[in-house]
Parts: sequence; C-alpha cells; structure tokens
Amino acid sequence: MVALDEPVEVHMRDTNAFAWYMEQDPLLRSTVVVVLILDGTPNWDRLTERLERFTRLSPGFRQKVVQPPLRLATPRWVVDPHFELFWHIRRFEAAPPKTLATVLEFARKTGMAGLDRDRPLWEFTFIEELEGGQTAVVMKLHHSLTDGVGGMDIARLLFDVEPDPGDLGPMPEAPIGENLGTVDLVRDALGYGWSRLFDFSREMLTSAPSDAASALRHPRETVTETVATVQSVARFLQPVSDTLSPVMTERHLAWHYDVLQFPLVDILDAAHAAGTKLNDAFLSGVTAGLRMYHERHGKQVDELRVTMPVSIRKAGDPIGGNRISLMRFKVPVSIADPSERMRETRNRCEPVKTDRSLPFTNVLAGTLNLLPRAYVGGMLKHIDFLASNVPGIPVPFYLSGAKVDGFYGFGPTIGAALNITLMSYCSTCFVGINIDIGAVPDPDVLMDCMRSGFDEILAIAGQSGHVILPNRVS
Repeated sequence: MVALDEPVEVHMRDTNAFAWYMEQDPLLRSTVVVVLILDGTPNWDRLTERLERFTRLSPGFRQKVVQPPLRLATPRWVVDPHFELFWHIRRFEAAPPKTLATVLEFARKTGMAGLDRDRPLWEFTFIEELEGGQTAVVMKLHHSLTDGVGGMDIARLLFDVEPDPGDLGPMPEAPIGENLGTVDLVRDALGYGWSRLFDFSREMLTSAPSDAASALRHPRETVTETVATVQSVARFLQPVSDTLSPVMTERHLAWHYDVLQFPLVDILDAAHAAGTKLNDAFLSGVTAGLRMYHERHGKQVDELRVTMPVSIRKAGDPIGGNRISLMRFKVPVSIADPSERMRETRNRCEPVKTDRSLPFTNVLAGTLNLLPRAYVGGMLKHIDFLASNVPGIPVPFYLSGAKVDGFYGFGPTIGAALNITLMSYCSTCFVGINIDIGAVPDPDVLMDCMRSGFDEILAIAGQSGHVILPNRVS
C-alpha cells in the first residue's frame, strides 16, 4: 500500500450536492450499506491499525461536510479536527439466530437511519460469533464518499489479496484538521464561485474558435448535433408524474433487505447465448421477477421505469468520490421470450451509456438544485426501481487475516420501490435488494419471483436451479 498523490475535491460536485439537499426528505437519503461475510474473526489489533492507515490514505473518510452560508457554493469538505477512529467502528456479538438473517436485520435498521452530519459520513460495524465462526462487517457510508467503481478502488486500500501482506511501511501522516468560521466559509465560497466562472470562461474561449470553424464547415451537421443534444438534455430534465407499476405505488420509510446469488459464469453464458451483455441479462432477470410479481397480484405491466447509474469517471479523477449520472428510462417487462427481452433491454440500455446529456449532468444537477425540493422529490418517487451492476474483484481478498466469503451491496431507494445491486466477487454474483415495504408489503413473495426470474435467464444457457436465497430458512 502506498500513499496517494491525487487531487482532492474541496467542494461537492453539483450532483452530490443534489443528493445532499434532497435528504431533507428521509425517503431520499443516499445511504449505502455493504455487507461482508468473513470466514472468521479478523485480528483486531491489525484491523484497527489498518483502518487508521486507510483513513489517512482515503481523504473522504476523515472529512465532514459544512454548508457555506446562503448556499454561496456547494457544501464543502473539511478535515474533521476532532476525528476519532473508534467513533466510526463498532463491534458486538451476534444475537440469535446468529445467521445471515441477524446481519441483514441489523443492516436494514442501520441503513434506514441517517448518518451523523457533524462527523465523517461512515460507520463500520463488526458482528462476531455468527454461525460457523463467521464475522459480518456492515459498512455504512454516504454515497457522496464513493460510487461503485470508486468503492472498488477504495477496497484495495483496505483489503489484501493474501492473509498476511507483511509490513505495510511507515504510517502515513494524518491530515490536519480544519476549523473554518463563517467569514472563512464566505471567502472560500466566493473564491470557489470565481474559479468555476474562470474555468468555464477559459473553456469557452478555448473551444469557441474551433467550434465556430466547425460550424462554418459543416452547418447542417452542427445544427443536427445541437438539436440532438438539446433533446437529450430535455429528456434528462423531463418531469415524471406517473408510476408505471400499478402495484408498487406506495412509499414508506421502512425497508427490507434481502439477497440472492448465483454463479457468475451462468449469467455470462446466458448473456452470450442471447447476444447481449451481463448488464442486459441482469436487468432482464430483475424485470422477469417483477413481471411475475405483478402477475401474482393479478396485474399486467408492459414497461417499468428504471434509474440506472452510468459511470462518468475519467482518468485522473480522485479515488473515491461519486462519479455517476443517474439515468432514467423505460425497460421492457411483458416480452415473454427471455432472449428477446434481453435484446430489447440492450437496445434501451446502450444509448443511455453514451447519452448526449452525460457531459452536462453536473451543470444540470446545479439547475435542479434551484427547484423546490418537494417538486424534484415527487419525480423521484415515481421511479419503479433502481438497478446497479458493480464490477467486483475477481480474486479472493482478506481483511486482517479473515477471508471474505460474501459481498452484498444495498443501494438507497431514493424514492423508488426497490433498489437491486449486483456485485460480482470471485466466481459468484451477490445480489442485494433494498425493498420499500410500503411499495412491496410482501417481500418474501417478491424474492420468490426474483429467484424464478433469474432462473428464467440462466435457463437460456441450459442452467437452472442455481439461484439461491441465502436468507431463506430451509
């Protein structure tokens, strides 16, 4: 492990500020929970030293958020002058039944609770003496600290690829705490505003001559490109006033966490057999499960509206941080043939990954920050589901000597009926599902449908019965 020499963002990007401001409504919290299952108990002395090192190498884990007066700028990150590692780490013995159910119940409750905004935005809880000698780690953090791809980079600072990595070298210097008064925050915010204006003006002046020359040489193409971009931005900002699902319409501040898993090779084979990709197979498994759930309730649904994160991370971006744009679009549900549905899902997904609005999402988020919270929040509550496919780590990794056996992520619903997150680790797909039980009051029924839905997808490659529900008591 080496010290990081990377740029550190002082102010939140507008996209993160958007999520921060939206949390005035608890239903729209951007809290992420990751559950690790370890094959034993990590060495506590080594672990605390590793966590201390980790927080010194990953800046966000020692920073808290302060709000400039009058919103003169987006919220600012400052190093917490009173940072105390053990405020963020907890450990206790598992309560009966000492199974995954115990862990998910704790994770659910901690996920529903907000983080302390006066401290760095994370908590790690170690649940020990589970059945079979396992230990669980419930990692709770704010989405502004990292996205899925950045989280995998951060994981490489915390975990090892061998049980004993040996000497890690000298402990890095701890960042110096910051105490900023109102005058400091105002001065800093004004300076930040001027720097953004300067950067924007410089970019415009730099690109204007070449843009103008291109427009003169290719006027028709320029007009076409401009119109397409404007239409894309309009779609991004388009209000959503209806919920497509006739069943999952209510929203409550009460969640249910559940999980399923299946072999990675099975879903890759299914995607290949249908001429699609992993993400298309994943989304089609979700929509198959949701189709079956609606049928259980005597309803038919042709399409559902999904929000899917698209990575906009570039080379040179700081480690961690949130570099995604949340793109919403409709996916097919009622197409009975799973291969055909996967191909149509791909047709819907591929344009989203290169949407013309993506380079402007930070600016657009700044525009949304000016709108009333209730208006924007109402839009979010009409999204049917969120889905994330996070590329995981292909090799086993260890936490202070204990091997990681399971790896589940639970994203926030931010107003949707459920959030489904697939994280691949070694040769297994671990799927965490965060369910709003106002929208889905019978989560066990939904989970049965999800298992059947993914079985339907895996059967394309001749596999069946490989999807399991680890939380289901046999």
